[in-house]
Amino acid sequence: MLIGVPLGIGMAWSRSFERFAKPLFDLIRPIPALAWIPLMIMWLGIGYWSKVGIIFFAAFISATINSYTGIKQTLPVHLWVAKTFGASNVQMLFKVAIPTALPMIFTGLRLALGSSWVALVAAELLAATRGLGYMIQMARLLGRPDVIIVGMLTIGFVGIIMSYTIEALQKRFVKRGNIR
Repeated sequence: MLIGVPLGIGMAWSRSFERFAKPLFDLIRPIPALAWIPLMIMWLGIGYWSKVGIIFFAAFISATINSYTGIKQTLPVHLWVAKTFGASNVQMLFKVAIPTALPMIFTGLRLALGSSWVALVAAELLAATRGLGYMIQMARLLGRPDVIIVGMLTIGFVGIIMSYTIEALQKRFVKRGNIR
């Protein structure tokens, strides 16, 4: 998200940057995060860093697309008014475009959270030596549905906590009804 949101904003705000970055992004975008698992294992081994790499690709796509779309949906009249009042390009970005795009950016963060959580568990199921996915996989091999259910419930509870955290941040930073 730390890379995807600024990349999406940058591609939407700067035409020259968009011409350079968007074709590369469009090449990577259709590749599912789970397809990166074999490369991550080859490059980073089985363990923490390969999971981080897979989670990165899962979160990166949603965060970038929604940030890009949010900035592109900024109404030209709002930018025109800001320019009329003497706002610089940077001021228009930070005072008009980004606040207008915040609902889309937070939607991207929520989607990124869900995608990365799925990718983490899938990566742990396939190639890990610890974690909830690994625990579920080992419980399956041992025929322990009780442990599988505990693992699934833990995944759900952690997901709810992270989702509520993003929702609280959204309520704090997104002003409703002021811009459109």
